Amino acid sequence: MDSFKIYAQKDIDQLILRREGEVKLGEKVALCAVSENDSLPMALEKLTLSSAKFVLLGIPEDIGVRANGGIAGASSAWKTSLTAFLNIQSNRFLTGAEIMILGHFEINEPLADDLTELRNKVAQIDALVYPVIQKIVAAGKVPIVIGGGHNNSFPIIKGTSLALKKAIDVFNVDAHADLREQEGRHSGNGFTYALSGGYLDHYFMYGLHQNYNNEAILSRIDRDEHLHAAFFEDILAGSENENFWGAWKDRTTIGLEIDLDSIQNVLSSAETPSGFAANDIRKLIMTTENKFAYMHISEGATRMLDGRVSRLTSKLISYLISDFVKTQ
Repeated sequence: MDSFKIYAQKDIDQLILRREGEVKLGEKVALCAVSENDSLPMALEKLTLSSAKFVLLGIPEDIGVRANGGIAGASSAWKTSLTAFLNIQSNRFLTGAEIMILGHFEINEPLADDLTELRNKVAQIDALVYPVIQKIVAAGKVPIVIGGGHNNSFPIIKGTSLALKKAIDVFNVDAHADLREQEGRHSGNGFTYALSGGYLDHYFMYGLHQNYNNEAILSRIDRDEHLHAAFFEDILAGSENENFWGAWKDRTTIGLEIDLDSIQNVLSSAETPSGFAANDIRKLIMTTENKFAYMHISEGATRMLDGRVSRLTSKLISYLISDFVKTQ
């Protein structure tokens, strides 16, 4: 059965590469579990007792990507990214005490590889994820979620919305709007389901690629005043839509979504040679004045089913996490 693995100290210790004269972030982070025998409900009840503001957890799956016709690999990002993050130096800029490491979801693979079964499984993942996010946000903490496919945007938005008792706004850095039809759950329609469920109010799509969003989606964006798009081609040409930023400035309760296929040459199912530079996204995180209710990093991979590998994805994710914690 699907479950959640709560991390105890020994789980963290085995990931730390210690060096004399240095203190790594993993030596300072908070943990929710006293022992590996703690249940998830017990651990979540302890959240309010911790001074850590941020709660880091993983959803290592690529079922949603495969359910959308993509290539498996997104499940590989969590463990390597956590290892990279825990081995950052603990220093005056970031001590580690600001962050609690909760653990990761353990999700069983469907027995068959047909779209119907995969999409049914994604709906089961939704039901598994959103109550955990709801508990974290209700405890006054900020979840940082490492995926996994972008299908997990839906349960994260839902859990945050239920905790705050209102629909939230979302800023999504992405080449794709992920507003495909409600044809069964997958990585391409998380925001469609969030809008339909009343959990998502205003949706800001930053960096959409003109070549990879169908006309039906573009027409929907044009019709709906709650949907706001800034296209990557317009950003390149220096002609960004002023209405996008005008609508954005007044938003207060916001989720931050970063789909790594928006960054050029980052390993993912939809890897692109043309996109944002990594430092563009780091700068966006560092300079925004808005405070976010959560951050979700999705679609990145260190190893794809087709044989492609990258050692840099995990380090990039580590940078994005540390930037977010430092500036929030």
